[in-house]
Amino acid sequence: MRSLRRRVARRARILLDLSIVLLLVLVVLVGYRYAPRLLPTTDLTLAPVTDCDLNKQSCSVGIPAGGRIELNISPHPIPVSKPLHVSARIAGFSANRIEIDLSGENMNMGYNRWPLIHDGNDAYLGDATLPVCITGRMIWRATLIVETDRQRMAIPFLFEAPVH
Repeated sequence: MRSLRRRVARRARILLDLSIVLLLVLVVLVGYRYAPRLLPTTDLTLAPVTDCDLNKQSCSVGIPAGGRIELNISPHPIPVSKPLHVSARIAGFSANRIEIDLSGENMNMGYNRWPLIHDGNDAYLGDATLPVCITGRMIWRATLIVETDRQRMAIPFLFEAPVH
């Protein structure tokens, strides 16, 4: 009788130990899966870059957490209603995703956002098009939306588009 009780108690302890181990494994897996939701990203919008002309050259800006990002839109000058080639080069940090959003500074020009594809090195590349503004010359805001593991940054660059 005593040996039966010992065996039952021993099996109960083994079952309890296995249950605890399985519960810990489950907690770790759930924590790993949902950690990004528990530790949300922060948003940061930088002041517009106005001291560089994207119509003539690439423009770069320092990132507050360290590093730099350089934007180039070609051809130069930037035309409306024609294919544009967009390049964003990063240095000193890594990005999970980069998009470019083109919007009118003083006029709503609709949704004009394009993803940039990582080239495997330090560049993100893509194509875009500026819509025609019926009022003629227009100030545009090319905003790079950069997502890292812990932050989403909006980096606006202002430029003027010529008359169509």
